[in-house]
Amino acid sequence: MDPAELAEVIAAVEAFNTALHEAGAFVSAGGLQPPSTAITVDYSGDGPVLTPGPSIEAKEYLGGFWIIEAENDDVAIEWAKQVSRALRSRVEVRAFQEEPAS
Repeated sequence: MDPAELAEVIAAVEAFNTALHEAGAFVSAGGLQPPSTAITVDYSGDGPVLTPGPSIEAKEYLGGFWIIEAENDDVAIEWAKQVSRALRSRVEVRAFQEEPAS
C-alpha cells in the first residue's frame, strides 16, 4: 500500500477506535502476525504434533480483530460497515457462542 494511503487508513482506524471507546462498545482489539509465523498444534492423537505454519493454506487470512459490545446483530453490522470502510477491506462479523443451558 502506498505510504500516503496507509496513513489515511491508519487515521481512519484510529477514528473508528475512538468512536468505539466513546460509545462504550470497545472491549478489545489487536493485530495478528501473518500466517507464516504460526505454529500449528495438534494434540488430537496420542501426543502433540507441532507443525510450523498455518493449519490451512489460504489466499486470505485474518489480520486482526475487534471484540465489541453490541445490543444485537444490526448494531454489530453497523460498526462493521464503519471499520470496513476505514480499512478499505472486507470485515467478518461473528458472535461469541452462547454458553450451553445447564
